[in-house]
Amino acid sequence: MAKSINQVILMGNLTRDPELRTTSGGQSVCSFSLAINRSWTGSDGNTQDAVDFFDVVAWGKLGELVNQYMSKGRRCLITGRLSTSSWEAQDGSKRKRVEVVASDVTFLDGNSGGGDYSSNAASESKPAAPAKKQDDVVIEDVDETKPVDLSDIPF
Repeated sequence: MAKSINQVILMGNLTRDPELRTTSGGQSVCSFSLAINRSWTGSDGNTQDAVDFFDVVAWGKLGELVNQYMSKGRRCLITGRLSTSSWEAQDGSKRKRVEVVASDVTFLDGNSGGGDYSSNAASESKPAAPAKKQDDVVIEDVDETKPVDLSDIPF
């Protein structure tokens, strides 16, 4: 069987505060939604803007950290995979949902600190609080309308 790849990288803003739940088996799961802005130039030469929305879930310690440190409007970088679920609704119709299952979350702004957390954070010896202060994190504003200069890429 050929190897497959299912990897997603998204950067955007939370559209609502995260919601933390606990499964009947005692596992923490955090749900939130991410808004991703995008722009392009249409055939008429005018700039077009759109927003895409993605549902994200983070399990275990990662979900607990997202719930603790993230809130509506905060910016983050998500690495994960797509997951599809389907079910039959009460009215008999078939429903389908695609969501991102986060394996890493990097908090990009805010006053509670920056940090990079992964789904195996519980098994590593990472502290429960962010390891870095916001002052230690350098975030540059990038002009996404300018083309990338390939000579700037180090590889």
